[in-house]
Amino acid sequence: MAWERGLVPARVLLRGDEDGWGCTVVSECGRSADERLPGPGVRWQTGVRRREGEPPWWSRQLAEAAEGLRELVGRRITDRTFAELGVETEISWFAVRDPVEWEGLVTLRDPDPARFPGEVPPFVVTFQPGRGVLLPDHHLLFSTEAADVWTTLAAIAESCGSPPPLSRFLCGWDGHRDIRIGRGSLQASTGIGSDGVERLGQVHVGRPPGWAGNPELRPRLDGIDLLDEPAADVTGLFRELGHEVEEHGPSVHLPAMGLRLSRPLDAPESFAFIGASLEFPAPLADGLR
Repeated sequence: MAWERGLVPARVLLRGDEDGWGCTVVSECGRSADERLPGPGVRWQTGVRRREGEPPWWSRQLAEAAEGLRELVGRRITDRTFAELGVETEISWFAVRDPVEWEGLVTLRDPDPARFPGEVPPFVVTFQPGRGVLLPDHHLLFSTEAADVWTTLAAIAESCGSPPPLSRFLCGWDGHRDIRIGRGSLQASTGIGSDGVERLGQVHVGRPPGWAGNPELRPRLDGIDLLDEPAADVTGLFRELGHEVEEHGPSVHLPAMGLRLSRPLDAPESFAFIGASLEFPAPLADGLR
């Protein structure tokens, strides 16, 4: 956030207009700073001259965009205040004109213990190619039926103090839900097999750059921290271990293990991966047909 160094934020305004979204941070002394945020404008446009009414899902789309931007602004402000002042912030949001205009009151609080190395153990997701993933108190295997997958996600979310699993549509899968762990997400997708039973088909772990939240979500495979080392080092290590590695821009695929890794678009290889997915390996799946 682009406010003057050392100032304590007191209020934040989030607004959407035809051209996009922006926010204004107001400090305790009354100074303010504006910043444009990512995302399209709030007016429905069809791309043709004739004006058409907004589709029924448009208001929901705006509400989801505003929710995501409130979270983004909150993260940026609390990271900035921690870096400069050694404290964090909580923002209480109020709708001024729902869903396109919001005001947040900023409260300072003690920093999260997970900000300091060694204070909070990470949430480790151990990838086991061909089998699934092992979690601290649960497991998600490719033999797990869909109902048990969703029950497991709900139990993990409750234990982490996160919202319940969120169901989304994901092309290619019959079911998809995700939960928040720290600032990362644990996602599971299911598919219906030839026997008519819906089972786990893919597990995805995503974590944005920067501080990972409480707890830190950390995927591992054979002792390798997939999201903690530079992408080039992780890819090189797999090659040294004799694995076939396919690279497609920011995406890396190891087909024999069913592993996919991704780094931010246009990011150099010195950046770490931000996502890791495990599916049932294609060679094994072909052998079962």
